[in-house]
Amino acid sequence: MFRFISVRVSRLLAIGLFAGFSTTLAAAELAAGSVRLETCLQTALEQHPGQVIKLEMKRQRGVLVYEFDIRDFNGQDWDLECSAETGEILEIEREVATPNHPDFAARQRISEHQARQRALRVYPGEIIEMEYEIEASGRPVFEFDIYQADGKTIKAEIDAGSEPGSDAIHEVSEQLWQIGYE
Repeated sequence: MFRFISVRVSRLLAIGLFAGFSTTLAAAELAAGSVRLETCLQTALEQHPGQVIKLEMKRQRGVLVYEFDIRDFNGQDWDLECSAETGEILEIEREVATPNHPDFAARQRISEHQARQRALRVYPGEIIEMEYEIEASGRPVFEFDIYQADGKTIKAEIDAGSEPGSDAIHEVSEQLWQIGYE
């Protein structure tokens, strides 16, 4: 299975290179982590077997993190974050298609519009991607990828179950690169 994973990683990287992925940046960021990409990929696929549909590297609280978007064999999408320092799975989130999903809606207290306003107030820019996620704790979050004027992409998670009027920013990271799209 490991050989299969390595071949798949090589293919993902090749696809990314043809999609404008910066080889200089990729080499620098991949070399900065203590754990090989293949190790994190294998660990993520052991947690949720399926097909990797997107791979990201981001910096979160000063730590390099690989994020694998995996579509399992039942068609469910999962986001698994793996530390590039330790190889440990840091977080698992289940993606849902809309905020009307029963597990999301049951704990949602703010609208998508309110969440967008909160994210852009703190991290001005253009929202280029958005996901609805449910964390392992059951907490629903809106995740916004915000492209900023300085060329950085910020990933801001807004707690959908927060009180209206509160800040509600749950987690923030800087996306360094991405291969694949949803």
